[in-house]
Amino acid sequence: MVSSALRVLLTAVLALTLCTPVQSFAAPPGTKDVTATLFQWPFARVASECTNVLGPKGYGYVEVSPATEHVQGPQWWTSYQPVSYRVAGRLGDETAFRNMITTCHNAGVKVIADAVINHMSAGSGTGTGGTGYSKYSYPGVYSDWDFHSCRSPISNYQDRFNVQNCELVGLSDLDTGSEYVRGAIAGYLNRLIAMGVDGFRIDAAKHIAAADLAAIKGKLTNPGVFWVHEVIHGAGEAVQPGEYTGSGDVDEFRYAYDLKRIFQQENLAYLRTFGQSWGFLPSGQARSFVDNWDTERNGSTLSYKDNSTYTLANVFMLAWNYGAPQVYSGYEFTDKDAGPPGGSACYTGWKCQHAWTQIANMVAFRNTVAGTDVNNWWDNGYDTIAFGRGTKGYVAINRETFAVTRTFQTALPAGTYCNVQENGCVRVTVDSSGRFTATLGAGTALALHVNARG
Repeated sequence: MVSSALRVLLTAVLALTLCTPVQSFAAPPGTKDVTATLFQWPFARVASECTNVLGPKGYGYVEVSPATEHVQGPQWWTSYQPVSYRVAGRLGDETAFRNMITTCHNAGVKVIADAVINHMSAGSGTGTGGTGYSKYSYPGVYSDWDFHSCRSPISNYQDRFNVQNCELVGLSDLDTGSEYVRGAIAGYLNRLIAMGVDGFRIDAAKHIAAADLAAIKGKLTNPGVFWVHEVIHGAGEAVQPGEYTGSGDVDEFRYAYDLKRIFQQENLAYLRTFGQSWGFLPSGQARSFVDNWDTERNGSTLSYKDNSTYTLANVFMLAWNYGAPQVYSGYEFTDKDAGPPGGSACYTGWKCQHAWTQIANMVAFRNTVAGTDVNNWWDNGYDTIAFGRGTKGYVAINRETFAVTRTFQTALPAGTYCNVQENGCVRVTVDSSGRFTATLGAGTALALHVNARG
């Protein structure tokens, strides 16, 4: 329990804290804007992956699962029920977390921490680091009065108060309007910043008032740190994604939902205008993705189980000029609650989508074409499309059930290029008019860029 005298003192100090104006970045700062989300990967293994795959392939960021001490249990979602702000979860201790940051930075990869700050747990017991807790009591951090007075589950998404003050699936909901609570959360995030963390994914941001999040961010030692909100769009709901762009970027769930519909039920030709004109957030405020751990389990997006369709959707995302892409990398599952498999290699149940040739090689493509517009769009009216990115890249995607042969018009300089969708260098020759002829097999793609010459 936090004593009342100490609480008064801390609240007074926090109230006097000068808040630096919050700024939002239009994408993760830097020339490399692709994030690999290594869901439930132990920190030691993330460090190795930064060195061996993420850095060499050109990923700018790695997002790691929550580091905080959490409730015990084998399920993946136990990581999302913190019981303290110690780095003491099943993925590794503070030493492993610090070592991961150093190793990833040495590989040229920045680190985004998944931050669970809307709530604590739903029960009582002993956490993964040995801390005792109950639903509304977390010794040394929070007491009963630090939680919202609504002690029932969220039941009405058309009611803003209900969404932001009641309990998400029964989890104790922090009163983020409280100066004390804001200060405690900021203190945790500042410790991670001091360890070298470069940004945060704010879990369940929809359930926290946008003004509260801006106030918390304003208390950080680096108020301009990269910050992306998880705000799931719901038609007609009281809380909408656009409310949160004042303090950071937002995960654009509509992008992922629409990709699934188009790739599975409609025509890729419709993607010619894909982006803000479809009702999405502006490109500079959005993080695009094909799937994540929630959506692959509830079926609202594509997943690894969709095979080549899933791969092609990731290729399109990385080639298209919308948002800052997030490549999700999880593990096989039949039980939706199941935690990560044992073992430390991609053939022991881990899917490792971020390392698949067709996806990983598109990261360098994206880095190469950064800042260019789409040109030379072509489609067959159905499920084969092709387009260029300035004079630096060109991609063709075939989701037909048959091979397609065509002479493609590009703005690329003449020369011999490697099709980076293939292992090794499968050469493609572009003539002096920017044309090349190729055959795309069913369910395959082709991608050329000026930094991959034959």
